[in-house]
Amino acid sequence: MSIPFNKSDGPSLGVEVELQIIDLESRKLVPLAPQLIEAVNGNPHIKTELLQSTIELNTSVCEDVQGVRRDLEELKAVVEPICENLGCGLISCGTHPFSSWTEQQTTDDPRYQQLIDRVQWPAQRLMIFGLHVHVGMDSGEKAVAVFDQLANYIPQFLALSASSPFWQGNDTGLASVRTKVFETLPTAGLPEQLINWGEFQTFMNTLIAAGAIESIREVWWDIRPHPGFGTVELRMCDGAPTMDELLAITALIHCTAVWLSEEYEEGHLPPLARHWILRENKWRAARWGLDAPIILNEEGKQENNAKVIRRMVEDLSPLSRRLNCHAELLRVLDILHRGPSYLRQRAVYEQTGKFESVVDALIEEWKTGERVSP
Repeated sequence: MSIPFNKSDGPSLGVEVELQIIDLESRKLVPLAPQLIEAVNGNPHIKTELLQSTIELNTSVCEDVQGVRRDLEELKAVVEPICENLGCGLISCGTHPFSSWTEQQTTDDPRYQQLIDRVQWPAQRLMIFGLHVHVGMDSGEKAVAVFDQLANYIPQFLALSASSPFWQGNDTGLASVRTKVFETLPTAGLPEQLINWGEFQTFMNTLIAAGAIESIREVWWDIRPHPGFGTVELRMCDGAPTMDELLAITALIHCTAVWLSEEYEEGHLPPLARHWILRENKWRAARWGLDAPIILNEEGKQENNAKVIRRMVEDLSPLSRRLNCHAELLRVLDILHRGPSYLRQRAVYEQTGKFESVVDALIEEWKTGERVSP
């Protein structure tokens, strides 16, 4: 079966944000998505997810990060008054600090029910919340080439977004436990390395013929070509607690993907990295975040993750001006300076000894856009 790639005319952007719905009294997840969805009167950019304690905000096809900002701020302005009327709040981070997955209610949708019936326990405990970024590509061949190379940068995008140190009332010792929970799905985790669009089509058809998936939508790699949207979709990020952090990460992703796209056109892409290096670097980023020692080559040379990110910002700075996201890209340096969410959450808990205080801080961060320092 041929799989057409609906090419994008330019390096467009699209963003999906999975938000947690929080009861303001208990600070637990609360299954109010059906009421929220009913109140927005069919707005196509506000959707349900697997759990009834989640809503997704998704942008239209945007030209740049400024368009992403406008769309998300408009959607945020729509849902916040509804939440106030329902007595709930919203937070954006990779996991809830203390709610239990066994208490969650799933959305009554055939797609989600089929997932749970098939996968069972790994799907039942998907109490996780992410940030997905789509970057437009003008051909399937380019999409595969860029998607292969983007796997090198999973540790940087993941560390900047890492916001899930806690799981069901326990400190996991990780910067992103969401990453490890998601990897238990049979088609999630690191992407396969593919030669070209033809191999992508063959592989997807093989998976369908073998009964491993029913459609391409069930391949939940950290990065994947999205034929229907004509994009490369990056899915490794935890939810970002503030709009500024979300946009900074989006800007870094956009610049990196466009830079690789231009390198592809000029024939300058390097050989693919060894899969073991990609796997080990992703694990290190999930464990240590910005402090992770990143493996650079097969000789085992290493460099601090934050230093790698700082160099990326410097190298991509000229391109960011062309893509109209220079200010947002520079905010990546602010994340390095002030620390990502996993560090802030731990600091709040260490000071208060209460996971409820962590949730309160996250509610405040998403509502006001100001990062909370204990």
